[in-house]
Amino acid sequence: MFGKGLLKGLSITIKRLYGPNLTEYYPEVKPILPTRTRSSMVLEPEKCISCGLCINACPNQVIILTSEKDEKNKKVLQTYHMNMGRCLLCGLCTEACPTKALKLCQVYENAVYHRQELLWDMIARSKQANISSGKVE
Repeated sequence: MFGKGLLKGLSITIKRLYGPNLTEYYPEVKPILPTRTRSSMVLEPEKCISCGLCINACPNQVIILTSEKDEKNKKVLQTYHMNMGRCLLCGLCTEACPTKALKLCQVYENAVYHRQELLWDMIARSKQANISSGKVE
């Protein structure tokens, strides 16, 4: 009764003991993420034409965008805020953007202590970001 089950359990334990290490030491070694990982958003303000399609596409209405018209009667982006506490990271806003100014990136360390820190000023974050590599510092 105990012999067969015990031997089967011990065989699994011994295989795992001498097999490859599955533990990742997270803070020291960063995990390799799949290419389609949706972890954060990055805005390229120079590309944004303030059309508002991203606002209409967002199911949770997390995007707040303000713009003004310049002397050529063209919209110029003034502010772009996102409430990341309510964002699903579904990517519908990035798909709706005709100029691809809004992108999903692989920055996954987004934990904060206060809810107010989840209200992101995307223009200020873009100045800190290395947009080509998709990494925000």
